[in-house]
Amino acid sequence: MPDIPAGDHRAYMRLALEQAQKSPPKPTNYRVGAILVDSAANEILATGYTLELPGNTHAEQCCFIKLAQKHGVAEEDLKKILPPKVVLYTTVEPCSKRLSGNLPCVERVLRLAGSIRTVYVGIMEPEKFVSENTGKKSLESAGISVVHVEGLEKEILDVATAGHIKS
Repeated sequence: MPDIPAGDHRAYMRLALEQAQKSPPKPTNYRVGAILVDSAANEILATGYTLELPGNTHAEQCCFIKLAQKHGVAEEDLKKILPPKVVLYTTVEPCSKRLSGNLPCVERVLRLAGSIRTVYVGIMEPEKFVSENTGKKSLESAGISVVHVEGLEKEILDVATAGHIKS
């Protein structure tokens, strides 16, 4: 993993964007990258990208699944092993609804409230698949800050929508 200075949110978002680029382009989803970081130790705990794991997985979901497997716990029990100051970097706002029937990423993050204190996003979710994503509002209502990391929006959107039919 690269050596990123503590608090360099743009560098972590660039790393999340590199993860997103690993996701296969498809017209039915966004290519998203995510990085889970212990902010106190400035240590990357897990990375993930859309469709990295089987089952129509999202980037945040892959982070959590991989970290749970590494520690031999169920994803629902991650809070038991997480350090107290975790942040999540994700290129696109976590989803509040899954058309596939999978648990939305916002609900996965909410299970870890208290450990995850901040979610840094590159762009808010476009309304192509799910209108009115309530992710930011739900997270903030639970005391989790949602912070927009500015400056990479065009690159993130280009990567996220690769494979989509342009209208």
